[in-house]
Amino acid sequence: MSGLLLRPMTAGDCEGVATMRIRGWQHAYRGLVPQPHLDGLDIGADAERHRARLLANDGSVVNLVAEAEGGELAGWAAFGPYRDGEVRTGDAELYALYLPPERIGRGVGRTLLTEAVHRCATAGHRSMYLWVLRDNTRARRFYERAGFGADGAEEPFEVDGVAMPEVRYVKELAG
Repeated sequence: MSGLLLRPMTAGDCEGVATMRIRGWQHAYRGLVPQPHLDGLDIGADAERHRARLLANDGSVVNLVAEAEGGELAGWAAFGPYRDGEVRTGDAELYALYLPPERIGRGVGRTLLTEAVHRCATAGHRSMYLWVLRDNTRARRFYERAGFGADGAEEPFEVDGVAMPEVRYVKELAG
């Protein structure tokens, strides 16, 4: 995608990433997550969590931002080792992929996902996993078009007492 720079996230990006993530939740999860929860999401608190994680990162988690012409943040992806409790499997996981709602469908998400998959394959990971809300059909279609498929695993996820199961997707990587 022309005019888009993928680069490592910096502490200065945390506010923009938090804004993207929260606006992304409010857009993608409307009707799936209780509205009072979505309305109560706090950009400042989320930015502080991102800043703390970024500063504590041992290098195993990659945070990439997509920067549009003019320096505007157009997307964010985070990925690293697959989290299966305390067990490290040698596989990778996409932890997060968020865009401002107005950027959806413009290729930014595909660009970030392609780069994440490429980096994980180059690092020697055999597979890449991700978790997505079972009822988030738009996201599920996006990942399926990118070659990911549900593998049958499901995890409980709850927000404000409402169950919203997540399903696991996987893509085999060629190193």
